[in-house]
Amino acid sequence: MAFTLQIGQAAPDFRLPATNGNTYQLSDFQEDVLVIFFTCNHCPYVIGSDEVTRKTVDTYTPKGVRFIGINSNSKNTYEEDSFPNMVKRMEQFKFPWLYLYDESQEVAMKYGALRTPHFYVFGKSRKLIYVGRAVDNPRDATKITVNDLENALEEHLSGNEITLKVTNPIGCNIKWEGKDKHWMPADACDLV
Repeated sequence: MAFTLQIGQAAPDFRLPATNGNTYQLSDFQEDVLVIFFTCNHCPYVIGSDEVTRKTVDTYTPKGVRFIGINSNSKNTYEEDSFPNMVKRMEQFKFPWLYLYDESQEVAMKYGALRTPHFYVFGKSRKLIYVGRAVDNPRDATKITVNDLENALEEHLSGNEITLKVTNPIGCNIKWEGKDKHWMPADACDLV
């Protein structure tokens, strides 16, 4: 069985605290499309593309798409990724998505998250319809030539089949508790 969720598989449930003081589970989100992305505070690929992600969220939220960021990184690898620092980052940047904390890393394992950022798009039935990167150069927004996340959302919302359903996420690997910062599970591999 593949490490990362496959196209057509159901979104695994979760119950996670958010930086806004609330706790959320999958059933709390009723929008037609749900984008869950694994992210963090310190990664240069996240930092380099956060404003691109903000524009995507601002464009597609009015079209019935909900965006949920999840930080699964170990705070013992990078203190910047701790929950208090997540709260500070959201207060500073006022990002237009919910930011959840997966301290146990169970949700990252269920989804098969590989990198930060790593995007998962689910349709109304909460089956996976797109997985991978948002853009082709998340570290340097000036070099972006394609936005695969927006292409997938546009095709899906237009009632068309998504042309490119799977791409490789580009970024830092998830920082697993008790492991070297470059460690990845043995069955984790590129998606394409």
